[in-house]
Amino acid sequence: MGIFDRLSTMIRSNINDLISRAENPEKMLNQLITDMKTQLAKAKQTVASAIADEKKLLADAESMKKQSEDWERRAMLAVQEGRDDLAKQALMRYNEALQGAQQLHETWAKHKAETENLKNSLRQLNDKIEEAKRKKNILVARARRAEAQQRIQETMSGMSDKSAFESFERMTERIEDQERKAIASAELQEEFSGDTLMQQFQSLEYKGSSDQQLLELKAKMGLIAPGSGPGARQLGKGKGDTVDAEVVDEHDGDEKTHG
Repeated sequence: MGIFDRLSTMIRSNINDLISRAENPEKMLNQLITDMKTQLAKAKQTVASAIADEKKLLADAESMKKQSEDWERRAMLAVQEGRDDLAKQALMRYNEALQGAQQLHETWAKHKAETENLKNSLRQLNDKIEEAKRKKNILVARARRAEAQQRIQETMSGMSDKSAFESFERMTERIEDQERKAIASAELQEEFSGDTLMQQFQSLEYKGSSDQQLLELKAKMGLIAPGSGPGARQLGKGKGDTVDAEVVDEHDGDEKTHG
């Protein structure tokens, strides 16, 4: 399994763990980005080590090639000095060094290609993390909106529960029924208790008192003359009868005197 396969597996594992715990979306996203950055830093270290290995392979290949060139010069020097035996030994070393240099170069070339792939993958991973950071705020806003909508739906669901309101209405009807019963009981008590004849006269007297108060109010407002009205007329009529009676009495007295 490659470095980025392991990195992807670790990130997916962290995501699944956070989702299974159903944490706050904003906190979860922040934690995910933090984990991605941590894994990215580790991946960078691994890629840096691969680049360092590549450079060492290249240096070893170049060093081996230089050794082959040195043995080639030594073989040429031995030939010039008439030492073919030394020239043969130098050429053997030359061939060994040249073959080693070629193998190292081939290994370096393959390693370099792999290192370039790692660097490209690292850049892509870094770009994805930066994109995730940019999208985080949008995802957080969407999560908050979804949470608000859920609270509204729960509130509306609670408001649609009519049980409490129905209980309130039943209690209101019960109280009103008790009030009606109390009024009926009072009316019965008043009707069947005490002297009914006296109650009727009290009612008439109360009415008369109201009429008298009305006349007094009209007189106070200047709408009628003081002392006028049914009561006043009755009093006036009574006074007239008294005067006439006095006149009759005086006439009768005179007749008696003359008699």
